[in-house]
Amino acid sequence: MNNSIQNIKDEKKYNKWIVVLSVLIPLVVAILFGVKIPNVEPLTFLPPIYASINALTATVLILAFIAIRNKKIILHKRLMTSAIMLSVCFLVMYVAYHMTSDSTKYGGEGLIKYIYYFVLLTHILLSIVVIPFVLITYVRAITNNIEKHKKIAKITFPLWLYVAITGVVVYIMISPYYV
Repeated sequence: MNNSIQNIKDEKKYNKWIVVLSVLIPLVVAILFGVKIPNVEPLTFLPPIYASINALTATVLILAFIAIRNKKIILHKRLMTSAIMLSVCFLVMYVAYHMTSDSTKYGGEGLIKYIYYFVLLTHILLSIVVIPFVLITYVRAITNNIEKHKKIAKITFPLWLYVAITGVVVYIMISPYYV
């Protein structure tokens, strides 16, 4: 069988999962965000940890980009798998924090307040948008559909990097207002 036909068949096997996860992840996060676990010590130590994970994710993404530019394919694969695992760890901690702690209100005023909310809003929206991009890009890599992988990776990389960096920026901006 032609390799490209096999790649397409292999990729199609994953399409249902990509759709399911792209809808399910934001939906579950939104639902869990509204759930408060009573009589549990708030996990107030988590925000600096998951902000650090965002910083590490951004670093890993940049290193993966450099690796693939230098044709270090195995290193690139390992780094990208690590970036996905870091993002999952971030998400688990983020949800755990919000299930045990009240949301922190931003206390800045004036122009900085509008900048904060712009960064926060774009961060949240793009964190939802990037999910199917990451999954499709990953599937195209593991199914060896490299040309299509390269095409979508050019979109996925800056989106994911923006989400990781703005996660750190949001934390830095709101951290003075944690109780």
